[in-house]
Amino acid sequence: MNILVTGGCGFIGSHIVDAYIDLGHSVWVIDNLSTGAIKNLNPKAEFIETDITDPNIEKIFRPVKFNAINHHAAQINVRTSVSDPVFDAKVNILGSLNLLTLAVKYHVKRFIFASSGGTVYGEPTRLPITEEFPINPSSPYGISKATTEKYLTLYANMHNFNYVILRYSNVYGPRQISKSEAGVISIFIEQILRREKCTVFGDGNQTRDYVYVKDVVAANTAALNCKADIFNIGTGIETKVNDLLNILADITNHDIVHEHDEPRSGEVLRNVLDNTKARSAIKWQPGMSLKQGIRKTLEYFQEIS
Repeated sequence: MNILVTGGCGFIGSHIVDAYIDLGHSVWVIDNLSTGAIKNLNPKAEFIETDITDPNIEKIFRPVKFNAINHHAAQINVRTSVSDPVFDAKVNILGSLNLLTLAVKYHVKRFIFASSGGTVYGEPTRLPITEEFPINPSSPYGISKATTEKYLTLYANMHNFNYVILRYSNVYGPRQISKSEAGVISIFIEQILRREKCTVFGDGNQTRDYVYVKDVVAANTAALNCKADIFNIGTGIETKVNDLLNILADITNHDIVHEHDEPRSGEVLRNVLDNTKARSAIKWQPGMSLKQGIRKTLEYFQEIS
């Protein structure tokens, strides 16, 4: 396949590019390098430094017949979306619409979208969260992801192309940056390596579902061949932020010095995703335990520090 990956120099996107190339696909990458890094780029990928909101990206589509678009480029920070919702909407909604319009015009038959199971559902009334739960975001970021989902399903139905929406829980692993609270594991690791106090927003009892990046990659490879659908991509295991500090203390064999700060606006208190549908429909399941995944992530940051 010829595959266009947006955000292909970023944390998750670059791992997906590596996997697609390993599978023998030809990959083109769009990234504006605002949060992605050129060091993450697979040398076998064709790279175009540009922004998904730029209408001139149409020139990328003219010489290449893309079979699929994997869309990971985004404004990734919930806090930024709260402070600047217009910017968030411009990137995440209008940028996605730009891609969808070009996908229709150039007859791209598959569109894979990285959505957010951590934000589109809002504060759940019960756990774990299935794909049938109502969409009720509590942040502009969640709204922009949910809105793009709606546009994608509408366009796919109107123009007869295949789509897959992957609603991630909190993804972590090598190459993650600390520009978003979803990167709390990488934030803690960087603070530990700098011998700083780890900052916990709120009391630390808020929970998340932490899924390792290579497991997320496996969902994106499965998405190249499955029927149109929406899938939660998470472990189904609820973990407190305070528990992350305990795991890091165990791995490093040191007490983790930390302090508490005010909770962040727009954050939900609890989140854990039911992955039953993905297990059944695309034969996907997470393979990495949280402790082992954190150990691998710590080793990566130690190597680059």
